[in-house]
Amino acid sequence: MRVHLSAICGTAMASLAGLLRERGHEVTGSDQDVYPPMSEQLAALGIPIRSPFAEANVPTEADLVVIGNALSRGNPEVEAVLDRRQPYTSLPALLAREFLRPKRPIVVAGTHGKTTTTSLLAFLLHRAGLDPSFLVGGVPRDFDRSYRLGGGEVFVVEGDEYDCAFFDKRPKFVHYLPEIAIVGNVEFDHADIYPDLASVQVAFQRLLQVIPRRGLLIAGSESPALVDVLAKACCRVETFGLHEEADWRAVEVRTCAEGSRFRLVSRGHDVGEQTLPLAGVHNVRNALAALAAAAAVGVEPQTAGPALAAFGGVRRRLERRGRAAGVTVYDDFAHHPTAVRATLVALREQLRAEESAPGAATTWTHSVGSAGAGRPRPRLFAVFEPRSFTARTRIFQDAFATALGLADRVIVAAAHLPGRVPEQQRLRERDLVAATRAAGAEADFVPDVDRIVDILVRELRPGDRVAVLSNGGFGGIHAKLLERLEHGAER
Repeated sequence: MRVHLSAICGTAMASLAGLLRERGHEVTGSDQDVYPPMSEQLAALGIPIRSPFAEANVPTEADLVVIGNALSRGNPEVEAVLDRRQPYTSLPALLAREFLRPKRPIVVAGTHGKTTTTSLLAFLLHRAGLDPSFLVGGVPRDFDRSYRLGGGEVFVVEGDEYDCAFFDKRPKFVHYLPEIAIVGNVEFDHADIYPDLASVQVAFQRLLQVIPRRGLLIAGSESPALVDVLAKACCRVETFGLHEEADWRAVEVRTCAEGSRFRLVSRGHDVGEQTLPLAGVHNVRNALAALAAAAAVGVEPQTAGPALAAFGGVRRRLERRGRAAGVTVYDDFAHHPTAVRATLVALREQLRAEESAPGAATTWTHSVGSAGAGRPRPRLFAVFEPRSFTARTRIFQDAFATALGLADRVIVAAAHLPGRVPEQQRLRERDLVAATRAAGAEADFVPDVDRIVDILVRELRPGDRVAVLSNGGFGGIHAKLLERLEHGAER
């Protein structure tokens, strides 16, 4: 079959392209914006990408066209397909038909943590010998690609609540035939398609309604908006979290040089200490969900626990991009205030853990010029690009300021394509900066990437951390910053 994917560079679309190619189908694709990591994955597969969008990009001989959910009427490729009466479908519908129906799907959903939990679960099952298939909205470092077509019966798929296509406005995950579903949390997001939290809850209710009676829902019971809808499930429910009532519980959670450590209590039984090579309580919760799902398909914690310590993480999820001149630069996909807060809290905890580690400096000054013994205290820098539709609106402006206020120094970049948000709803970068300053951080609005790099190179000192927060390419800022630091630019 000859398949063309319009908007192929989305994480899920690029993953579907890989699965189709592995099945022996002929695959082509097109997109408007082409950037890593998906552009690199597609290049490695030898799948050509035509850009920008144009009618001629869609082969007339294609047997099927997969139309990405970012495309709508008026797009030249959409109009060409409709004019030609070519067969077309959505990503979720094709994924379910071609790959999920013959398998045992485990659908990983929730407002936050989907990609890390999906990647971790796939890794645990792989290490246990189950040979799972998976599709992830990112690139797990242990597999170096966002999909896998395994020979086992389990298919782990990241389930997004975003809509399917311009012709199918249902949430994607209702297509995915879940035998087991993980829902980590529910919050308001995707303001371009959901008007309020209640409408987001309705979307997740639809997921709960398609889990079979013999299936299993694994729920993060510390999320109030999720707890409100759990009664809609017709299947067995197991919970996870840090509170005493959770079926899968983490206790004695602490940050360490290796990432995180905690004791796992499974259904009231102390399983023992676990090591997770990821920082942050949010990642401990992700690990609990993955351990619970692994147990549901026969991989008990005694087997999964040791593999947990070997997990390599996911690209663009608190990913350490490099270290230069003593400065560590991280790339994080965070584009919601809850995710921004979780990332900055995790990095702050890591700094504290290093400060208190044996052999660490015990006396600190507050700045380079301070009197007294010791060395300057390492600082946490946050560079934030409002890029997603929700991040570009005023809805979370105050919440972003509170989250960003956890950093010592904040730089807010220009919002990406602000014209796509109605004027009265747009985030105001300078207002966000003022609110961030009020929250306790030094903050500035710097619209240009190169100028941001100039400022950072001048201000950073050894020991500092820089968290780059964006769900897009952000002008290649990570590589530019590391290169400038590496070459010893004047400070």
